[in-house]
Amino acid sequence: MNHLQNETSPYLLQHADNPVDWYPWGEEALAKAKAENKPVLLSVGYSACHWCHVMAHESFEDEATAKIMNQLFINIKVDREERPDIDKIYQTAHQLITKRNGGWPLTVFMTPEQLPFMAGTYFPKTEMHGMPPFTDLLMQIAQYFETNQSALDKQGAAVVSALASLEPATPDKGTQLNRAPLEGLRQQLESTFDRDWGGFGEAPKFPHPTSIEYLLRHWRSTAHAEEPDIEALFMSALTVTRMIDGGIYDQLGGGFFRYSVDREWSIPHFEKMLYDNGPLLALLAQLWMASGDDAYRVAANKTADWVLRDMQSPEGAFWSTLDADSEGEEGKFYVWDPDEVSDLLSANEYKALATRFGLEQVANFEGQWHLQVRDSLEHTTEATGELTSTTHALIDSAQTKLLAARNKRIWPGRDEKILTAWNALMIRGLAMAGRSLNREDLITAAANTVDFIQQEMVINGQLLASYKDGQARFDAYLDDYAFLLDAILELLQARWNSQHLKLATTLAEQLLNNFADKENGGFYFTSIHHEKLIHRTRSFSDDSLPSGNAIAAFALSRLGHLLGEPRYLQASEDTLRAGFTAMQEFPHGHAALITALDEHLEAPEVIIIRGSLKAAEEWSRSISALYTPRRLVFTIPTDAELPESLASKPATSGTVAYLCRGTTCSAPIETLQELANTIRES
Repeated sequence: MNHLQNETSPYLLQHADNPVDWYPWGEEALAKAKAENKPVLLSVGYSACHWCHVMAHESFEDEATAKIMNQLFINIKVDREERPDIDKIYQTAHQLITKRNGGWPLTVFMTPEQLPFMAGTYFPKTEMHGMPPFTDLLMQIAQYFETNQSALDKQGAAVVSALASLEPATPDKGTQLNRAPLEGLRQQLESTFDRDWGGFGEAPKFPHPTSIEYLLRHWRSTAHAEEPDIEALFMSALTVTRMIDGGIYDQLGGGFFRYSVDREWSIPHFEKMLYDNGPLLALLAQLWMASGDDAYRVAANKTADWVLRDMQSPEGAFWSTLDADSEGEEGKFYVWDPDEVSDLLSANEYKALATRFGLEQVANFEGQWHLQVRDSLEHTTEATGELTSTTHALIDSAQTKLLAARNKRIWPGRDEKILTAWNALMIRGLAMAGRSLNREDLITAAANTVDFIQQEMVINGQLLASYKDGQARFDAYLDDYAFLLDAILELLQARWNSQHLKLATTLAEQLLNNFADKENGGFYFTSIHHEKLIHRTRSFSDDSLPSGNAIAAFALSRLGHLLGEPRYLQASEDTLRAGFTAMQEFPHGHAALITALDEHLEAPEVIIIRGSLKAAEEWSRSISALYTPRRLVFTIPTDAELPESLASKPATSGTVAYLCRGTTCSAPIETLQELANTIRES
């Protein structure tokens, strides 16, 4: 009997009809393994994972394979998006056991006490690339478990000990935080930068928005120096320009795919993840403000439109992923044949689109065409024989027609669970894009998502991590708390809401009370109330998401400066100190934490504007027109309900502003001109 039918995860439900006797992670499965003295087969994946689908079709849907699995193992299926705590532990265990990076599907064999002794990722049904058939492997592992249990217990215990030893060394209490990691990150990024195509390193190539955002902040901090770091701006701009011209960006629908399989950003892995698009939307909004280059504005608008159109749930929050596959083929939903395109467009539209996006060049994806910019707008205009404005209009109308036709195809699967952390990343992106693009609908969407989380995903005062089908589940993780706190602080700059500030303060208090490592600094990934696993993770490095510790340090510092709360500032500093050795030794892996360090070393400029909403917003727009990442501007209506630290900054006469730097705030500033004269470029 398969035990996944009552789960809410779309990924687990994809396996609910397998002949494998799958269990969700939980006491029932682990107790059964102990009672029957069987090894556990742990399979971790997610709904948009291509190779997860392949292994499922080959092995988990196969009666003969399932019979062996059911006879010899207790089989547990985990959605890594619902249970990142389990995924983090066993991905690291995989690296320790195999000396190779992991991935998905993750396949781990462990004792009934959850001690891992063998691990891998995708295993083929038949012998391939030197790997044995999956059924042969299953029988060998089961036999080895039966005859070597004592040795396996010792091996598993050694892995657990190794997990603990991987915790970053905590510097001495007297260690002074300094700029060395900032300089190290700047140098490492330049040393791996691809000067032709942008990005860092070779294929496969990932966007790394956290690193690009750091470079952009760094450039801005040097803008008024004798020698501004133009190279940092160049690296940021070239990378994002190449991406939005490339196939990693959806030229018709907007939004970004997961990563590029090649150096040129040409052919992506076709899954679309909410957690990529939130930070990339924020990055596009910042680049538009920093450069005024219209390409970033267009891409930001199209990405935001995609999110609202294709990823927004009826409740107002955002779904998680779009699959890479449709009709069993990766990318089928997105690719084209020139004859099909020609039938949909006028002759002039086809000439413009075919020239611009390469339909007259060699096919670039398995005999078909995945759209990317392959010719200049100038040459496209020459090819059409039209004015530049007319060529623009032809391309726009052609894209609109193709998008409408594409929407009639069989869609990729969509994972419609709502994850707090991923929604928080999108809230931040929408809030920043709403401000820079002057789009109130984006700010409203961000605010509605916070309201949804507060109403549906906070149960008995505790934040939960996942929601689907009317049910919120799983104690929230560090990422959920930290990302949401950071997102609310961005949203409060776009639109003040005192209830949102209260939620932010509650999140901060729960971080300090339930997640903090009070002895060494920083935060554990799970709270003190979480179920006991073989290891309680405390990590400072970025992976596919920015580090939860980094975002906690960054957001607590900002909230501490806004509210004048020393405990938040101290927790932020303690986190930076705890991760300082790791930042020094491997800057490239700690871009988010180094960004938090940058803001600690030079405190942000906090401007609080009080008064009637219309006049206060005029002031805010005037001083927020430039890209100033170290400046926070909060426009607070006169009648807002506030904590004492903010209530003590009233609107004394008309509209006034208070400028705070570090722990020092100005007297009321009573004219916009005086405020403009007072603020410094930052």
